[in-house]
Amino acid sequence: MTEKAQQPESKNRHKTVEQAEQEGKYIRKVRSFVKREGRLTKGQARALELHWDTMGLNHSDGMIDPAALFANDRPVVLEIGFGMGKSLVEMAKNAPELNFIGIEVHRPGVGACISLAEEEGVTNLKVYEHDAIEILADCIPDGVLTTVQLFFPDPWHKKKHHKRRIVQPEFVESIRRKLKVGGVFHMATDWENYAECMLEDMSSAPGYENLSETSDYVPRPDSRPLTKFENRGQRLGHGVWDLQFKRIS
Repeated sequence: MTEKAQQPESKNRHKTVEQAEQEGKYIRKVRSFVKREGRLTKGQARALELHWDTMGLNHSDGMIDPAALFANDRPVVLEIGFGMGKSLVEMAKNAPELNFIGIEVHRPGVGACISLAEEEGVTNLKVYEHDAIEILADCIPDGVLTTVQLFFPDPWHKKKHHKRRIVQPEFVESIRRKLKVGGVFHMATDWENYAECMLEDMSSAPGYENLSETSDYVPRPDSRPLTKFENRGQRLGHGVWDLQFKRIS
């Protein structure tokens, strides 16, 4: 079924958030992160300078064509909030039959990811340094993603801040539109309350099916690397919850 965003009248809508703001329109921006810029190391700065043209993607360039971007028609995995990029680079290296796109707002993390990818000889990875909400709206076509990954997003653990959590009904629907039918939205968190909220939002979202055999959580798939942080948490008895929901319509 063709989505509304692909219908002819969409050409009359604004193309980007920036253009809407220039036209004087108010756009509500969801901020599910705190911008902790940090200082670039020399290696990160060098990686950004030398390899951004081949590995970096710009929000200002608008809608992408994944087949043209990667020069092949392999399935595309999108990861939102890849941190320093270690797990993302490992996944891309271990799955050359897939293409990966990462989104991260923190510049040092983007630089570290590009540096590591170059060091490991990874060529099936592109990255954005931008807000994921805007990238989804302005740069990712509908129905092109095989998998969307959201691992350990900011839990905003205080109840008064729960509204800042990225997993909300509107976000869940935007992910559904970007997935192919049969594509999977994979989430992981080490905050039980957030896991419960994710499960509730996903279970009530139209067009999804829970892949859990017990209608709640799934075991960590081998495709998701075990991070040092997660390993340490497990030794301390902390739980980690994985959720996988498939787009069915």
